Amino acid sequence: MTPAVNYLKAQKVTFELLRYEHDPQSTAFGLEAAQQLDLPVTQVFKTLVLMLNNETLLTALVPTSSMLDMKAVAQQMNVKSAKMASPDLVKNSTGYVLGGVSPFGQKKTLPTICDVSANEFEIIYVSAGKRGLELAISPNALSLCLCASFAQISKQK
Repeated sequence: MTPAVNYLKAQKVTFELLRYEHDPQSTAFGLEAAQQLDLPVTQVFKTLVLMLNNETLLTALVPTSSMLDMKAVAQQMNVKSAKMASPDLVKNSTGYVLGGVSPFGQKKTLPTICDVSANEFEIIYVSAGKRGLELAISPNALSLCLCASFAQISKQK
């Protein structure tokens, strides 16, 4: 199983593992998960790794129906700049490849910020650490496991 699933089992966290057939041609991973599993795009959260001030990494979770607001992240984290981390840096720091990055079970657990819209749901869906696997988990469990903060960090596409 993936490091994310192993981590959640070790922490005795309640979650559900969902599987779907990943299309290797797909590059909109969160949207693909929502469509394949027939889930609302507002409840499926994409896991993005950001670089703050060109020195610190951060995990950000936003609904697949929205875009990450870099200015809002920078403001919330009290830094001057936020940008997407390179795919190599993401893989080296988390152990996961793009499209399969989970906020759980990372090589080095990064600070995590989640869009406040997650709190509107009893369950949200995040990557389980592999393309084709999603975790159904409560925002509260996510927050407790990762010491995640919640803020308005998304904007409509």
